[in-house]
Amino acid sequence: MTKPSLSDLTQSLLEAAKRAGAPAADAIAVDGRSVAIDVREGRLEQAERSEGVEMGLRVLLGGKQACVSASDISARTFEEMAQRAIAMAREAPEDPFIGLADPSQLTDRRDADGMELADPSAEPSAEALQSDALEAEAAALGVEGVTQVQSASAAYSYRRVHVAASNGFAGGYDRSSRVVSAVAISGEGLGMERDWAAESRVFQSDLPTAQEIGRLAGERAAARANPRRPKTGAYPVLIDERVSGSLIGHLLSAVNGQAICRGASWLRDALDDQVLPDGLSLIEEPHRKRVSGSRPFDAEGLATARRAIVENGVLKSWTLDLACARKLGLQSTANASRGTSSPPSPGIGNVTLTQGDKTREELMAEMGTGLLVTSFIGATINPNTGDYSRGASGFWVENGEPVYPVNECTIAGNLRDMLRSIRPANDARMHLSHIVPSLLLEGMTLAGD
Repeated sequence: MTKPSLSDLTQSLLEAAKRAGAPAADAIAVDGRSVAIDVREGRLEQAERSEGVEMGLRVLLGGKQACVSASDISARTFEEMAQRAIAMAREAPEDPFIGLADPSQLTDRRDADGMELADPSAEPSAEALQSDALEAEAAALGVEGVTQVQSASAAYSYRRVHVAASNGFAGGYDRSSRVVSAVAISGEGLGMERDWAAESRVFQSDLPTAQEIGRLAGERAAARANPRRPKTGAYPVLIDERVSGSLIGHLLSAVNGQAICRGASWLRDALDDQVLPDGLSLIEEPHRKRVSGSRPFDAEGLATARRAIVENGVLKSWTLDLACARKLGLQSTANASRGTSSPPSPGIGNVTLTQGDKTREELMAEMGTGLLVTSFIGATINPNTGDYSRGASGFWVENGEPVYPVNECTIAGNLRDMLRSIRPANDARMHLSHIVPSLLLEGMTLAGD
Protein backbone atom coordinates (compact mmCIF):
# COMPACT_ATOMS: atom_id res chain seq x y z
CA MET A 1 0.00 0.00 0.00
CA THR A 2 1.32 3.46 -0.91
CA LYS A 3 2.05 5.60 2.12
CA PRO A 4 -0.04 8.80 2.06
CA SER A 5 1.74 12.12 1.73
CA LEU A 6 2.15 14.35 4.76
CA SER A 7 -0.16 16.84 3.08
CA ASP A 8 -2.84 14.15 2.82
CA LEU A 9 -2.35 13.19 6.47
CA THR A 10 -2.77 16.74 7.79
CA GLN A 11 -5.79 17.29 5.56
CA SER A 12 -7.39 14.07 6.82
CA LEU A 13 -6.85 15.21 10.41
CA LEU A 14 -8.48 18.57 9.71
CA GLU A 15 -11.46 16.89 8.06
CA ALA A 16 -11.84 14.51 11.02
CA ALA A 17 -11.74 17.47 13.41
CA LYS A 18 -14.44 19.26 11.43
CA ARG A 19 -16.66 16.16 11.46
CA ALA A 20 -16.16 15.90 15.24
CA GLY A 21 -17.43 19.44 15.69
CA ALA A 22 -14.26 21.56 15.92
CA PRO A 23 -14.82 25.05 14.45
CA ALA A 24 -11.05 25.51 14.07
CA ALA A 25 -8.05 23.17 14.06
CA ASP A 26 -4.48 22.77 12.89
CA ALA A 27 -2.38 19.68 12.26
CA ILE A 28 1.27 18.73 11.90
CA ALA A 29 2.82 15.59 10.42
CA VAL A 30 6.49 14.60 10.66
CA ASP A 31 8.11 11.78 8.71
CA GLY A 32 11.59 11.13 10.05
CA ARG A 33 14.41 8.66 9.97
CA SER A 34 17.67 8.61 11.90
CA VAL A 35 20.74 6.42 12.35
CA ALA A 36 23.23 6.70 15.23
CA ILE A 37 26.41 4.67 15.77
CA ASP A 38 28.52 4.61 18.97
CA VAL A 39 31.91 2.90 19.22
CA ARG A 40 34.27 2.22 22.10
CA GLU A 41 37.71 0.62 22.25
CA GLY A 42 37.70 0.07 18.52
CA ARG A 43 34.43 -1.86 18.48
CA LEU A 44 30.79 -1.14 17.82
CA GLU A 45 29.06 -0.38 21.12
CA GLN A 46 25.58 0.63 20.00
CA ALA A 47 23.65 1.11 16.79
CA GLU A 48 20.22 2.69 16.62
CA ARG A 49 17.88 3.30 13.74
CA SER A 50 14.44 4.82 13.95
CA GLU A 51 11.90 5.82 11.35
CA GLY A 52 8.24 6.58 11.29
CA VAL A 53 5.50 9.14 10.99
CA GLU A 54 4.11 11.18 13.88
CA MET A 55 0.99 13.33 13.70
CA GLY A 56 -0.39 16.02 15.95
CA LEU A 57 -3.84 17.62 16.00
CA ARG A 58 -4.91 20.76 17.85
CA VAL A 59 -8.59 21.67 18.07
CA LEU A 60 -9.94 25.02 19.22
CA LEU A 61 -13.36 25.55 20.77
CA GLY A 62 -13.67 29.26 21.31
CA GLY A 63 -11.03 30.08 23.90
CA LYS A 64 -10.26 26.46 24.69
CA GLN A 65 -7.77 24.13 23.02
CA ALA A 66 -6.36 20.62 23.25
CA CYS A 67 -3.62 18.69 21.46
CA VAL A 68 -3.36 14.97 20.74
CA SER A 69 -0.75 12.97 18.85
CA ALA A 70 -0.36 9.52 17.33
CA SER A 71 1.95 7.48 15.10
CA ASP A 72 -0.74 5.28 13.53
CA ILE A 73 -1.90 6.69 10.19
CA SER A 74 -5.12 4.68 9.84
CA ALA A 75 -8.46 6.39 9.15
CA ARG A 76 -9.80 5.07 12.43
CA THR A 77 -6.99 6.82 14.27
CA PHE A 78 -7.91 10.17 12.69
CA GLU A 79 -11.45 9.89 14.02
CA GLU A 80 -10.30 8.81 17.48
CA MET A 81 -7.79 11.66 17.67
CA ALA A 82 -10.43 14.22 16.72
CA GLN A 83 -12.99 12.94 19.21
CA ARG A 84 -10.43 12.75 22.01
CA ALA A 85 -9.17 16.28 21.28
CA ILE A 86 -12.72 17.66 21.32
CA ALA A 87 -13.44 15.99 24.66
CA MET A 88 -10.19 17.34 26.14
CA ALA A 89 -10.78 20.85 24.83
CA ARG A 90 -14.20 21.01 26.48
CA GLU A 91 -12.49 20.49 29.85
CA ALA A 92 -9.60 22.87 29.16
CA PRO A 93 -9.30 26.29 30.83
CA GLU A 94 -10.49 29.32 28.90
CA ASP A 95 -7.89 31.52 27.24
CA PRO A 96 -9.33 34.38 25.16
CA PHE A 97 -6.01 34.95 23.38
CA ILE A 98 -5.53 31.58 21.66
CA GLY A 99 -6.68 31.06 18.09
CA LEU A 100 -5.52 30.55 14.54
CA ALA A 101 -4.08 33.33 12.43
CA ASP A 102 -6.46 35.42 10.36
CA PRO A 103 -6.10 34.35 6.70
CA SER A 104 -4.79 37.84 5.89
CA GLN A 105 -1.82 37.20 8.19
CA LEU A 106 -0.70 34.02 6.43
CA THR A 107 2.43 33.89 4.32
CA ASP A 108 2.26 33.03 0.64
CA ARG A 109 5.45 30.99 1.01
CA ARG A 110 4.67 27.32 1.63
CA ASP A 111 8.10 25.63 1.26
CA ALA A 112 11.81 26.17 1.91
CA ASP A 113 12.98 26.21 -1.69
CA GLY A 114 16.37 27.87 -2.02
CA MET A 115 17.19 27.66 1.71
CA GLU A 116 19.14 24.38 1.42
CA LEU A 117 17.83 22.91 4.67
CA ALA A 118 18.07 19.29 3.46
CA ASP A 119 21.02 17.50 1.90
CA PRO A 120 19.90 15.74 -1.31
CA SER A 121 22.81 13.28 -1.21
CA ALA A 122 22.24 9.66 -0.22
CA GLU A 123 21.78 8.59 3.38
CA PRO A 124 25.14 7.32 4.72
CA SER A 125 25.37 3.62 5.41
CA ALA A 126 25.74 2.34 8.96
CA GLU A 127 29.23 1.17 7.92
CA ALA A 128 30.18 4.70 6.85
CA LEU A 129 28.95 6.14 10.13
CA GLN A 130 30.83 3.49 12.09
CA SER A 131 33.98 4.30 10.12
CA ASP A 132 33.64 7.98 11.07
CA ALA A 133 33.16 7.12 14.73
CA LEU A 134 36.19 4.80 14.72
CA GLU A 135 38.35 7.41 13.01
CA ALA A 136 37.33 10.04 15.57
CA GLU A 137 38.16 7.65 18.42
CA ALA A 138 41.54 6.73 16.96
CA ALA A 139 42.43 10.39 16.39
CA ALA A 140 41.58 11.27 19.99
CA LEU A 141 43.63 8.34 21.33
CA GLY A 142 46.55 9.48 19.19
CA VAL A 143 46.90 12.69 21.21
CA GLU A 144 49.63 12.51 23.86
CA GLY A 145 48.12 12.49 27.33
CA VAL A 146 44.79 10.93 26.34
CA THR A 147 44.27 7.69 28.27
CA GLN A 148 40.87 6.66 26.95
CA VAL A 149 37.94 7.75 24.82
CA GLN A 150 34.66 7.65 26.68
CA SER A 151 32.61 7.67 23.49
CA ALA A 152 32.81 8.40 19.79
CA SER A 153 29.67 8.74 17.72
CA ALA A 154 28.36 9.50 14.26
CA ALA A 155 24.73 10.12 13.33
CA TYR A 156 22.44 11.14 10.49
CA SER A 157 18.83 12.29 10.44
CA TYR A 158 16.31 13.38 7.83
CA ARG A 159 12.86 14.80 8.56
CA ARG A 160 9.95 15.99 6.46
CA VAL A 161 7.51 18.36 8.18
CA HIS A 162 4.08 19.53 7.01
CA VAL A 163 1.70 21.92 8.77
CA ALA A 164 -1.91 22.69 7.82
CA ALA A 165 -4.78 24.60 9.42
CA SER A 166 -8.47 25.21 8.87
CA ASN A 167 -7.73 28.86 8.06
CA GLY A 168 -6.31 27.73 4.72
CA PHE A 169 -2.62 27.45 5.49
CA ALA A 170 -0.69 24.39 4.28
CA GLY A 171 3.07 24.13 3.89
CA GLY A 172 6.10 22.01 4.63
CA TYR A 173 9.79 21.39 4.10
CA ASP A 174 12.60 18.89 4.73
CA ARG A 175 15.56 18.99 7.13
CA SER A 176 18.71 16.90 7.40
CA SER A 177 21.61 16.67 9.85
CA ARG A 178 24.98 14.90 9.97
CA VAL A 179 26.95 14.74 13.26
CA VAL A 180 30.31 13.41 14.48
CA SER A 181 31.40 13.69 18.13
CA ALA A 182 33.98 12.36 20.58
CA VAL A 183 34.56 12.55 24.33
CA ALA A 184 38.18 12.03 25.44
CA ILE A 185 39.72 11.54 28.89
CA SER A 186 43.21 12.37 30.14
CA GLY A 187 44.82 11.16 33.34
CA GLU A 188 44.04 8.18 35.56
CA GLY A 189 41.85 7.44 38.57
CA LEU A 190 40.84 10.51 40.55
CA GLY A 191 43.00 12.63 38.25
CA MET A 192 40.93 11.99 35.14
CA GLU A 193 39.73 15.00 33.16
CA ARG A 194 37.24 14.94 30.30
CA ASP A 195 36.56 17.15 27.29
CA TRP A 196 34.81 16.80 23.96
CA ALA A 197 34.38 18.00 20.42
CA ALA A 198 31.35 17.72 18.14
CA GLU A 199 30.38 19.08 14.77
CA SER A 200 26.99 19.10 13.06
CA ARG A 201 26.09 20.23 9.57
CA VAL A 202 23.02 20.23 7.35
CA PHE A 203 25.07 19.03 4.35
CA GLN A 204 27.38 16.07 4.83
CA SER A 205 29.97 17.61 2.52
CA ASP A 206 30.33 20.59 4.89
CA LEU A 207 31.27 18.43 7.89
CA PRO A 208 34.92 18.50 9.05
CA THR A 209 36.71 15.16 8.92
CA ALA A 210 36.24 12.69 11.75
CA GLN A 211 39.99 12.82 12.39
CA GLU A 212 39.85 16.60 12.95
CA ILE A 213 36.96 16.25 15.39
CA GLY A 214 38.57 13.40 17.33
CA ARG A 215 41.95 15.12 17.49
CA LEU A 216 40.35 18.30 18.83
CA ALA A 217 38.56 16.32 21.56
CA GLY A 218 41.87 14.71 22.50
CA GLU A 219 43.76 18.00 22.57
CA ARG A 220 41.13 19.60 24.74
CA ALA A 221 41.16 16.72 27.22
CA ALA A 222 44.97 16.65 27.38
CA ALA A 223 45.10 20.40 28.03
CA ARG A 224 42.87 19.94 31.08
CA ALA A 225 45.27 17.57 32.87
CA ASN A 226 46.25 18.42 36.47
CA PRO A 227 43.79 21.26 37.09
CA ARG A 228 43.75 23.54 40.11
CA ARG A 229 41.21 25.77 41.73
CA PRO A 230 41.48 29.45 40.86
CA LYS A 231 41.81 32.32 43.29
CA THR A 232 38.70 33.68 44.97
CA GLY A 233 37.85 37.29 44.28
CA ALA A 234 36.64 39.69 41.61
CA TYR A 235 38.31 39.03 38.26
CA PRO A 236 37.58 39.49 34.57
CA VAL A 237 36.20 36.39 32.87
CA LEU A 238 36.58 35.51 29.20
CA ILE A 239 33.85 33.08 28.12
CA ASP A 240 35.11 30.99 25.22
CA GLU A 241 33.11 30.87 21.99
CA ARG A 242 32.33 27.19 22.69
CA VAL A 243 30.00 28.20 25.54
CA SER A 244 29.38 31.95 25.12
CA GLY A 245 26.09 31.22 23.36
CA SER A 246 24.64 30.12 26.70
CA LEU A 247 24.99 33.67 28.04
CA ILE A 248 23.06 35.07 25.09
CA GLY A 249 20.62 32.20 25.57
CA HIS A 250 19.71 33.65 28.97
CA LEU A 251 18.85 36.94 27.28
CA LEU A 252 16.73 35.13 24.69
CA SER A 253 14.86 33.29 27.45
CA ALA A 254 14.20 36.59 29.23
CA VAL A 255 12.62 38.17 26.11
CA ASN A 256 10.47 35.12 25.32
CA GLY A 257 6.82 36.15 25.16
CA GLN A 258 5.67 33.50 27.61
CA ALA A 259 8.04 34.79 30.30
CA ILE A 260 6.95 38.37 29.61
CA CYS A 261 3.25 37.46 29.81
CA ARG A 262 3.82 35.73 33.15
CA GLY A 263 5.86 38.66 34.44
CA ALA A 264 8.61 36.16 35.23
CA SER A 265 11.52 37.82 33.45
CA TRP A 266 14.32 40.06 34.66
CA LEU A 267 13.82 42.02 31.41
CA ARG A 268 10.04 42.38 31.72
CA ASP A 269 10.21 46.19 31.93
CA ALA A 270 13.27 46.65 29.71
CA LEU A 271 11.77 47.24 26.25
CA ASP A 272 13.61 50.21 24.69
CA ASP A 273 16.20 50.07 27.47
CA GLN A 274 19.93 49.48 27.13
CA VAL A 275 20.66 45.76 27.63
CA LEU A 276 23.93 45.40 25.68
CA PRO A 277 26.80 47.84 25.15
CA ASP A 278 26.50 50.57 22.52
CA GLY A 279 27.23 49.24 19.06
CA LEU A 280 26.16 45.66 19.76
CA SER A 281 23.06 44.19 18.13
CA LEU A 282 21.39 40.79 18.36
CA ILE A 283 19.64 39.96 15.09
CA GLU A 284 17.34 37.08 14.25
CA GLU A 285 18.07 35.74 10.75
CA PRO A 286 15.65 32.90 9.92
CA HIS A 287 16.57 32.57 6.22
CA ARG A 288 20.27 31.71 6.43
CA LYS A 289 21.14 28.88 4.04
CA ARG A 290 22.34 25.49 5.29
CA VAL A 291 21.68 26.35 8.94
CA SER A 292 19.67 24.17 11.31
CA GLY A 293 17.69 27.02 12.87
CA SER A 294 16.38 28.44 9.59
CA ARG A 295 12.74 28.20 8.56
CA PRO A 296 10.56 29.86 5.90
CA PHE A 297 7.46 30.22 8.10
CA ASP A 298 6.50 29.59 11.69
CA ALA A 299 4.19 26.95 13.17
CA GLU A 300 1.16 29.26 12.76
CA GLY A 301 1.78 29.96 9.06
CA LEU A 302 3.26 33.44 9.44
CA ALA A 303 6.18 34.63 7.33
CA THR A 304 9.52 34.66 9.16
CA ALA A 305 11.77 37.68 8.61
CA ARG A 306 14.99 39.29 9.75
CA ARG A 307 14.37 41.03 13.08
CA ALA A 308 16.39 43.15 15.50
CA ILE A 309 15.95 41.78 19.02
CA VAL A 310 18.58 44.20 20.32
CA GLU A 311 19.71 47.12 18.15
CA ASN A 312 22.76 49.19 19.05
CA GLY A 313 22.48 47.89 22.61
CA VAL A 314 18.77 48.71 23.02
CA LEU A 315 16.13 45.99 23.46
CA LYS A 316 13.66 46.38 20.59
CA SER A 317 11.46 43.30 20.53
CA TRP A 318 9.99 40.39 22.46
CA THR A 319 9.83 36.94 20.85
CA LEU A 320 6.13 36.31 20.23
CA ASP A 321 3.64 33.84 18.87
CA LEU A 322 0.03 34.85 18.17
CA ALA A 323 -1.32 34.18 21.67
CA CYS A 324 1.42 36.08 23.48
CA ALA A 325 1.19 38.94 20.98
CA ARG A 326 -2.56 39.28 21.52
CA LYS A 327 -2.11 39.21 25.29
CA LEU A 328 0.45 42.01 25.09
CA GLY A 329 -1.45 44.02 22.48
CA LEU A 330 1.32 43.53 19.91
CA GLN A 331 1.89 41.75 16.59
CA SER A 332 3.35 38.26 16.41
CA THR A 333 7.03 38.15 15.47
CA ALA A 334 6.40 34.84 13.62
CA ASN A 335 8.24 32.81 16.23
CA ALA A 336 5.66 30.11 16.94
CA SER A 337 7.18 26.65 17.36
CA ARG A 338 5.40 23.40 18.12
CA GLY A 339 5.73 19.66 18.29
CA THR A 340 3.18 16.97 17.52
CA SER A 341 1.87 16.87 21.09
CA SER A 342 1.99 20.53 22.12
CA PRO A 343 0.38 23.81 21.07
CA PRO A 344 2.42 26.65 19.54
CA SER A 345 4.72 28.64 21.81
CA PRO A 346 7.38 31.29 21.14
CA GLY A 347 10.79 29.95 20.13
CA ILE A 348 13.93 31.35 18.56
CA GLY A 349 16.02 29.99 15.69
CA ASN A 350 19.05 31.75 14.23
CA VAL A 351 20.55 34.75 15.99
CA THR A 352 23.73 36.73 15.34
CA LEU A 353 25.53 38.90 17.89
CA THR A 354 27.72 41.71 16.58
CA GLN A 355 31.34 40.59 16.59
CA GLY A 356 34.26 42.66 17.82
CA ASP A 357 37.46 43.57 16.03
CA LYS A 358 39.89 41.64 18.24
CA THR A 359 40.80 37.98 18.51
CA ARG A 360 40.19 35.96 21.63
CA GLU A 361 43.94 36.05 22.29
CA GLU A 362 44.02 39.84 22.05
CA LEU A 363 41.16 40.12 24.55
CA MET A 364 42.99 37.68 26.81
CA ALA A 365 46.09 39.87 26.64
CA GLU A 366 44.02 42.90 27.64
CA MET A 367 42.42 40.89 30.44
CA GLY A 368 45.82 40.28 32.03
CA THR A 369 44.79 38.15 35.01
CA GLY A 370 41.51 36.27 35.12
CA LEU A 371 39.64 33.16 34.04
CA LEU A 372 39.10 31.71 30.57
CA VAL A 373 35.92 29.60 30.76
CA THR A 374 35.66 26.67 28.34
CA SER A 375 32.80 24.75 29.97
CA PHE A 376 29.94 25.28 32.39
CA ILE A 377 28.48 22.87 34.93
CA GLY A 378 24.90 23.38 36.06
CA ALA A 379 23.33 26.77 36.62
CA THR A 380 21.37 28.74 39.18
CA ILE A 381 19.54 31.58 37.47
CA ASN A 382 16.83 33.66 39.13
CA PRO A 383 14.43 34.40 36.25
CA ASN A 384 12.93 37.42 38.04
CA THR A 385 16.13 39.20 39.08
CA GLY A 386 18.76 37.83 36.68
CA ASP A 387 21.04 36.75 39.54
CA TYR A 388 23.48 34.27 38.01
CA SER A 389 25.72 31.53 39.42
CA ARG A 390 27.34 28.71 37.45
CA GLY A 391 30.01 26.12 38.00
CA ALA A 392 32.81 26.55 35.49
CA SER A 393 36.12 25.14 34.32
CA GLY A 394 38.76 26.41 31.94
CA PHE A 395 42.17 28.05 32.33
CA TRP A 396 43.70 30.59 34.69
CA VAL A 397 45.25 33.47 32.80
CA GLU A 398 48.19 35.58 33.96
CA ASN A 399 49.97 38.27 31.96
CA GLY A 400 47.51 37.53 29.15
CA GLU A 401 48.49 33.85 28.81
CA PRO A 402 46.83 30.63 30.08
CA VAL A 403 49.07 29.22 32.82
CA TYR A 404 47.16 26.23 34.21
CA PRO A 405 43.82 24.44 33.83
CA VAL A 406 41.05 25.22 36.33
CA ASN A 407 38.08 23.27 37.64
CA GLU A 408 35.71 23.28 40.61
CA CYS A 409 35.04 27.00 40.63
CA THR A 410 31.93 29.15 40.51
CA ILE A 411 31.36 32.44 38.72
CA ALA A 412 28.56 34.74 39.82
CA GLY A 413 27.01 38.07 38.92
CA ASN A 414 23.80 39.61 37.65
CA LEU A 415 22.84 39.03 34.02
CA ARG A 416 21.69 42.61 33.47
CA ASP A 417 25.08 43.96 34.60
CA MET A 418 27.03 41.20 32.87
CA LEU A 419 25.42 41.69 29.47
CA ARG A 420 25.83 45.47 29.57
CA SER A 421 29.58 45.02 30.03
CA ILE A 422 30.42 42.33 27.45
CA ARG A 423 33.18 42.83 24.92
CA PRO A 424 32.97 40.42 21.97
CA ALA A 425 35.89 38.86 20.14
CA ASN A 426 35.81 38.11 16.40
CA ASP A 427 35.90 34.30 16.55
CA ALA A 428 32.26 33.23 16.13
CA ARG A 429 31.63 30.18 13.94
CA MET A 430 29.42 31.24 11.06
CA HIS A 431 27.76 27.85 10.44
CA LEU A 432 26.08 27.75 13.86
CA SER A 433 22.46 28.70 14.46
CA HIS A 434 23.59 31.05 17.25
CA ILE A 435 26.56 33.11 16.02
CA VAL A 436 28.14 34.33 19.26
CA PRO A 437 31.89 35.03 19.67
CA SER A 438 33.98 34.75 22.82
CA LEU A 439 32.85 37.34 25.38
CA LEU A 440 34.95 39.25 27.92
CA LEU A 441 33.20 40.32 31.14
CA GLU A 442 34.73 42.55 33.79
CA GLY A 443 34.54 42.15 37.54
CA MET A 444 32.89 38.75 37.91
CA THR A 445 32.89 37.10 41.34
CA LEU A 446 34.97 33.90 41.37
CA ALA A 447 34.80 31.31 44.13
CA GLY A 448 37.74 28.91 44.05
CA ASP A 449 40.25 28.33 46.83
